[in-house]
Formats: sequence, C-alpha cells, structure tokens
Amino acid sequence: MPDQRHRDKVVLITGGGSGIGRATALRFAHEGASAVYVVDHFADRAESAAAELRGIGVRSAGIVAELADLEGCRRAVDDVLDDAGHLDVAVSNAAAWTEEPFLEMDDEAWCRVIAVNLTAYFRVSQRAAKAMVESGRGGVILFTASVSSLGASPEFAHYSAAKAGAANLAQTMAIELAGHGIRVNAVSPGPADTQQSVDLVGEELMEKWRRDGFPVVPLKRLASAEDVAAAFSYLASQDAAYITGVNLVVDGGLTAHAYSVPES
Repeated sequence: MPDQRHRDKVVLITGGGSGIGRATALRFAHEGASAVYVVDHFADRAESAAAELRGIGVRSAGIVAELADLEGCRRAVDDVLDDAGHLDVAVSNAAAWTEEPFLEMDDEAWCRVIAVNLTAYFRVSQRAAKAMVESGRGGVILFTASVSSLGASPEFAHYSAAKAGAANLAQTMAIELAGHGIRVNAVSPGPADTQQSVDLVGEELMEKWRRDGFPVVPLKRLASAEDVAAAFSYLASQDAAYITGVNLVVDGGLTAHAYSVPES
C-alpha cells in the first residue's frame, strides 16, 4: 500500500461507520490523511469508526446525521469545516435500499431511497464544493455509484435510478468544477461482501458465496470493502490528477460479461 499518498488531507466520508465507507476511511488514514471525519446514521457505528481512526493517530470525529434531511447534509459538512477549517476530499458513500417490485413500490420507499442515494449526494457535495472554491485549495469529490447505475436491477427501481443519477451528477459536476481545481468521479462496485449485503441475502447464502465463489462474476468472488476503498484512494490521489468525470467500475468483470451460457 502506498505510504503518505494523502498526506495532511482532510477527508469526509458519509456512510463511513461500516463496510465500504469504513474501509475507505481507514485507507485514507493509513495513507497519511491528517483528519478523517465519519458521518453515519447510526451513532455507535460513527463513534466506533472514529475511535479506530484516532487509535492509529488520525484526527477524527463521528458525526451522526440523517442524510435524508437537508439539515443533516448541512451538518455533515459544516461540522468538518468548523473543526478542521477546510476540506480536501468528500466521499458520498451512504446508501439505503429496500427490495420490492416496481408495481408494489410506494412513494415513501421511492422518496427515501432517492433522498439518501442521490439528493444527499447533491447536497453534501455542493456544500463541500463551495467550501473548496472559497478556500482556493481545490479538492476531490467522490461518489459511490453501483453497477446498478449501468443496467437494470429488478425490484430495485428506486436504487438503480438513484445510482444512475449519481453517476451522471458526478460527470456534470466534473465539467462545471474543473475550473476551480476540483475533480469529481464515481466508483461503481459490483456485489460486495458487506453487512448490507448480508442483511439483503442472509448469512447462509453469503457464506456459500464466500466458500464456493460468486458464480456470475468472472473473477468468481464478491468485492471486498478494501477493493472499493483502493479505487477511492486512487481517484483522490495525484496519480489520478488528470482523471475527472469517470465512473470507475469495480466489479470483477461482471458488467463486461454480456451473457452467460448455462452450464451443462
């Protein structure tokens, strides 16, 4: 793992209390960030992650915020600015989903998933971008999209629509913010071995995939949280200084595999 790639950077990560967000927070910390702030809906997760970061010598705080609300999005950024004075990297990673057929999906489910997976990304990143512009330091804004941004996921109409929107929002922001020295990119993970995935499919099936491999992915395994964290670290680094407006797919070849021939 490269050392000091993110030396002295101040980083904000939403959904940073567990899974991909927590792995990304730790990656930035181990690569030299001076401060990593963790935003999460759950207080215990936010503080646990922040405590782990402080334990390795990085300034950190757990920020509890409801990102479906405008005030929660504002606080997520303002608390960082009040404490650190500026912001170098903002990662919008928080996610929410439910599994339900399109014909049975109600307004409440639609609106909440869109709010957390798209509207919050807009609100947090706009506030972060304004701070980056005012500081004159530039910065990097990153989104967790999904392979669901690239194609249909049955019974996830709201989630797929939100992630497609997030990927396009990153492109639009990249164009508009380039003149301010701000790069904006998305990362689209494939199926990942996280607690949210366990909550969706159950521990028994997840254990089977861990043991026997994930059959529809050419690399035959689920993404780890660290696989995705590595992509975020790269896109936030100087190695990616000429990369903006991309949606980096981290899926083990899943979306490259156009169709599968049934096994005999």
